[in-house]
Amino acid sequence: MRSTLCAKVHAGFGSSSLERYSKHPLAATILESAEEKGLSLMQVLAVSERPGEGLQGSVMDRQVEVTSRSELLTRTLDLAHQLPPVVAGMECVILIDGSYGATLRFRDEPRPEGSKFVHHLGPKHHFDRVILLSGDRESEVRYLAEKVGIKEVYFSQSPEQKLDLVRAETKAAKTVFVGDGINDAPALTAATVGIAFGQNSDVTSAAAGAVILDSSLEKVDELMHIGRRMRSIALQSAYGGMATSIAGMLFAAIGMLTPVAGAMAQELIDVLAVLNALRAAIPPKSLRDY
Repeated sequence: MRSTLCAKVHAGFGSSSLERYSKHPLAATILESAEEKGLSLMQVLAVSERPGEGLQGSVMDRQVEVTSRSELLTRTLDLAHQLPPVVAGMECVILIDGSYGATLRFRDEPRPEGSKFVHHLGPKHHFDRVILLSGDRESEVRYLAEKVGIKEVYFSQSPEQKLDLVRAETKAAKTVFVGDGINDAPALTAATVGIAFGQNSDVTSAAAGAVILDSSLEKVDELMHIGRRMRSIALQSAYGGMATSIAGMLFAAIGMLTPVAGAMAQELIDVLAVLNALRAAIPPKSLRDY
């Protein structure tokens, strides 16, 4: 009993200290829980977080590792009998010096605006399909998908599997991939538009085409509206400028514009195109439509 209790205490101290250096979305939850319980964070050395393999580091001369059940069982089955039964929700397994220390369990809930956001993508932004692609277990992924109204789900996906799926979808149509962890970095590079969501690692941010620091779906919607508005204004300036220039050349060709008048008209066309482009600097009243 004493050895089990010591293992859990070391697991609590070790995992919370180690999670300070992780960009995984659950890291903040673990740190908040440690703060509530008054756990002191220790110095951590040799931190490593390889995509799909979990987080490792040395805490108080003990080797601590935070990983998933599936990743652990792919490496060894010796600890399988020590793991608790699988239940609904997410979990991570903590190893101390290669021995089982504890299991942390989480139950995630979708954002309150999640369902409205998903359902507005089709009619407002012309999305044909919305897919939930996750490395979490089937029960948790299907639970969240049902809550927000997503019917197509892929669960227990490694970074390589995510990459393959996004590549296949991008070959068939233009894609937008929103990722919030280092495991999503490869898939972000494969999508037509990769959006890094929330406080991400440098790797994730570098892989994405756009980075949203605020963990808000409203900001994702604003980004799509900004992109559409910028494209519309750019096309107006380009096509409008070319059309009026061509009209001016035709008038000059039939003798209705002198060289001096033609030069002045071309300058006026350029100024109008620039002024139209400057509309992009004027923020609209609202960029949200859900």
